[in-house]
Amino acid sequence: MTSTPPPTQPVSSPRADARRAQVRSAAAECFREYGFHGTSIAQISKRAGMSTGHIYHYFENKEAIIADIVAEDVQRLVQMTTELRRARDVKAAMVERAVDGVENNLDPGAAGLQLEIVAEAARNANIAAIVQAADRQCRESLATTLRTHRQSAGHQNNEAAIAGMVEAIAAMFEGLRIRAIRNPEIDRDAVVQVFRRMLGDLLGQPG
Repeated sequence: MTSTPPPTQPVSSPRADARRAQVRSAAAECFREYGFHGTSIAQISKRAGMSTGHIYHYFENKEAIIADIVAEDVQRLVQMTTELRRARDVKAAMVERAVDGVENNLDPGAAGLQLEIVAEAARNANIAAIVQAADRQCRESLATTLRTHRQSAGHQNNEAAIAGMVEAIAAMFEGLRIRAIRNPEIDRDAVVQVFRRMLGDLLGQPG
């Protein structure tokens, strides 16, 4: 008589979500410490406190874990830009929330992980596709927020200008990840104040 295999954990169940988050957290720590190539599933399973079989139950491989980490970041950024669009004054809300972007991108742990993912994307076409798809989604969400602001301010929605603004804002905040590594003593309050002025000037341009 053959034994019946245990049922597969539903992907959308609270338990499965908690397990996936547990794996993401453990993998993020390992990727930061050892790099993508230097990290094995065995190391992730040990850090997560579960068997390698459990890891493979939720993720096919390390690339799938990266995809989940990236998807979580996208969800957070899209949620933030959606909230900004609902603000009474979108420009003021974006300027005010600059502190969140500065703090998130200057966090050494988060910066190290994001830089490792981007570095792997430069070598790995599959990771590059994941990162680029996520970037497109974030760019479009931010562009939609900028259109909302410009419409309320009476500016024309020049798509080329909006695309340029999206890239400028992304470069401002993502560049902080490198600064977090190169200069861990960076004055965060000073950066926040300068970024707020820069955003205010950028968003105030009618062209």
